[in-house]
Amino acid sequence: MKKIITIQDISCFGKCSLTVALPIISAMGIETAVIPTAVLSTHTGGFSGYTFRDLTEDIPGIAEHWQKIGLKFSGIYTGYLGSKEQINIVSDFFENFGGADSFIAVDPAMADFGRLYAGFDNEFVAAMAELCGKADYIIPNMTEASLLLGLPYREHYDKNYAEMILCKLVEIGCKAPILTGVNFGDGKEGAAAYDSCEDRFYYSFRDHIDCCCHGTGDIFASVFTGGIALGKSIQQALDIAVNFTADCIEKTLPEKDEMWYGSAFELCIDKLLEYIR
Repeated sequence: MKKIITIQDISCFGKCSLTVALPIISAMGIETAVIPTAVLSTHTGGFSGYTFRDLTEDIPGIAEHWQKIGLKFSGIYTGYLGSKEQINIVSDFFENFGGADSFIAVDPAMADFGRLYAGFDNEFVAAMAELCGKADYIIPNMTEASLLLGLPYREHYDKNYAEMILCKLVEIGCKAPILTGVNFGDGKEGAAAYDSCEDRFYYSFRDHIDCCCHGTGDIFASVFTGGIALGKSIQQALDIAVNFTADCIEKTLPEKDEMWYGSAFELCIDKLLEYIR
């Protein structure tokens, strides 16, 4: 049985990070271990007055215990990391638990819509770029990719520009970058990838859905990572992740009052299993 460790925060209410990654990857038939980097009463996208407990100090002890009992993983998948200190700890985790029989996937969750999330600065971006350089797969959106490369953010771009971004992301050290939220203004939206080992680009699109739904990046990254763990090709993992993410958004549309805190991914698990088969 494949085993993945995912390292990111957990919101007790609101569909993002671990509350998305754990059920989705588990549903794909993969044993999913977790290291929560923080516990929040709700996610921060629209809620106020939420509680927050930083778990940075707990992570090294968890890793040390796992090393003592000899745990091995098929893949390591990181999402939102809240500080440079956490990035440094996760970097050490890669050294201790990575290897030829496992892969590393990093979702550099730090920005969207042309701006950094609150609490992050250029030093954090630089540290995240170093972490991405140790990964086999990185999964940024265009804002995050631009920040990692020190380029101005573009809201509108063409295929040539997207491929240039992907090639430059390889230069920071990762083997296969995946760019999410790709939209060339033709009514389609999806993702693009570049496999530097094969020198080949991959694309997957669905019809653009004009809405904003919290946590869809976490859904995509979790499904893509699970697909890779199951031995799917980059193109197959890309197609499964794009289609399932779009399905989740479409399923949430009738419940517009709930879209701001997450998508109805639970109602689409049967489709995910179909895609895997």
